[in-house]
Amino acid sequence: MVLWSPVMGYESLRACVVDLEKRKALVRVTERVDPFLEIAEIQRRIFAAKGPAVLFENVRGTRFPCLGNLFGTKERAEYIFRDTLSHVRALVAAKVDPASLAFSPLLATKLPFAALHLLPKTVKRGPVLDETINLTDLPPIVSWPADGGPFVTLPQVYTEDPGAPGLRHGNLGMYRVQLAGNAYVANREVGLHYQIHRGIGVHHQKALSRGEPLRVRIFVGGPPAFSLAAVMPLPEGLPELSFAGALNGRAARMISGTPHVHADADFCITGTVTGATKPEGPFGDHLGYYAKTHPFPVLAVESVTCRKDAIWPFTVVGRPPQEDTIFGELIHDLTASLVPDVLPGVAGVHAVDEAGVHPLLLAIGSERYTPYGGDDAPAELLTQSNAILGQGQMSLAKYLFIADAADRPPSLRDVRAFFTHVLERIEPARDLHFHVRTTMDTLDYSGTGLNRGSKVVVAARGKKRRELGREVPRDVPFGDAVTAAEVVSPGILALGTRRFSSSEEADTIVASLPEAGIPGFPLVLLVDDAKFVARSFANFLWVAFTRSNPAIDVHGTGAFTKHKAWGCRGSIVIDAREKPHHAPPLVENADVTARVDALFASGGPFARWG
Repeated sequence: MVLWSPVMGYESLRACVVDLEKRKALVRVTERVDPFLEIAEIQRRIFAAKGPAVLFENVRGTRFPCLGNLFGTKERAEYIFRDTLSHVRALVAAKVDPASLAFSPLLATKLPFAALHLLPKTVKRGPVLDETINLTDLPPIVSWPADGGPFVTLPQVYTEDPGAPGLRHGNLGMYRVQLAGNAYVANREVGLHYQIHRGIGVHHQKALSRGEPLRVRIFVGGPPAFSLAAVMPLPEGLPELSFAGALNGRAARMISGTPHVHADADFCITGTVTGATKPEGPFGDHLGYYAKTHPFPVLAVESVTCRKDAIWPFTVVGRPPQEDTIFGELIHDLTASLVPDVLPGVAGVHAVDEAGVHPLLLAIGSERYTPYGGDDAPAELLTQSNAILGQGQMSLAKYLFIADAADRPPSLRDVRAFFTHVLERIEPARDLHFHVRTTMDTLDYSGTGLNRGSKVVVAARGKKRRELGREVPRDVPFGDAVTAAEVVSPGILALGTRRFSSSEEADTIVASLPEAGIPGFPLVLLVDDAKFVARSFANFLWVAFTRSNPAIDVHGTGAFTKHKAWGCRGSIVIDAREKPHHAPPLVENADVTARVDALFASGGPFARWG
């Protein structure tokens, strides 16, 4: 007997808006707002205040209402998917192959609810084709002062395999889209920025090898499940459309075409990409810095269509936490149970949001194969580390700290406590393992070039080796270059020094420290502002791991190289100062800030969140 789900998800983004408004989880704003910087700063403040979703109904330069902060709190996101999250978790827990279910309706009926909506439904027409408009009709939202132009910040970029077109081989990803600016031909071209290790790259490469352009659809809006599906790190073979259907409680409705069109999206931009590129960016990104201008594919736009009642959803990224932090939390909740199956011996992995997600991973592994004798040197932990760094987007990490489950480490979500656990056990002469001249996140400018950098694994196990320092040592000579010293956390010391001039200068500063290290502080940072770094653990995470490239910026007192392996006998020293090749940090425009201050002041439309 077929089990039909009583759950019916949102048929449109507007249906979600109406639902949230009834629950008083959304407010409408009729005051006129400027899409240039102002609307983005409003969104950031409301997110920081854990405020509601906001529908801006009067946005200068466009007739379309703009929806911000939709996923602004974990509670609201869970409410949006309230009827389906448990079903999707059950599907994951069933440990069946979702890819086989997605296109096997008979098999899917054997699992309740979620599996029934995996198979996309082909339809002849949908609301997204109601009207034909121009690119210049779309909301020109600019989030940060130095952005290269307006961007689509919640795009769902859809392509199909050129050699095997169809829904089964589709890819839905959230890749950056620049609507105007730079050298783009107005109303005819947009920039398409996709990074390394993204599914669209496989389709693009196949199209180029066939000597043909790749056809692309960019959807904006539609049921919220599709936005989450576009950022999910799904295994190859499982289409994001299938995941979106399961999460929405309604099968994705797709209009036949090359590629197919999401019938229930609010907007659809259709075009082609070849091997041609144009400068794209800058763009204020999720690391808290500007992604610089680089050549990326340019989409030759053929058409732009929308629903009659279209709503333009947007988000704003910047130094974490931001709205995309909630995406990360949802993704962790849905995928955490998969880790032991995908990575044998690994109990959990956590991408640290405050460090920009990709720069820093924490993990708990296990030593399963040598239950007899021997020392406490990490062994299988290193094998597991290689597996982690070879897995999808986790391969973009620069720093991986891994602990042994047998030592009962704290929760990976308690980042400060986890660092304390590792620093109590680490043996710097033995436990640092570098990967040099390798790939890294496209958006991270701490490396040696675009997508070029290094990684380090810090593997710690065994009994507690040391007591961690909690006060600045008074009898330690720091050298003339050190102007300030602040304790960040037990075992972590921030040293303020003069501004960076060269890596060789960093070696000189480290050489001025005691060769045996700073007692109680196995981890030391060279920073521009020690007080800022010590003010919060979030500041430490952001500065330490976004402003350093392990192979170049990790130093140590009493350093040595043996058998081509680097170690140190004293303190590990990370040069986390700003450097000339780094991207500039994001800073708001003072005039816009003053204008937004008035909106949040007493009597203003956002006073309750001021």
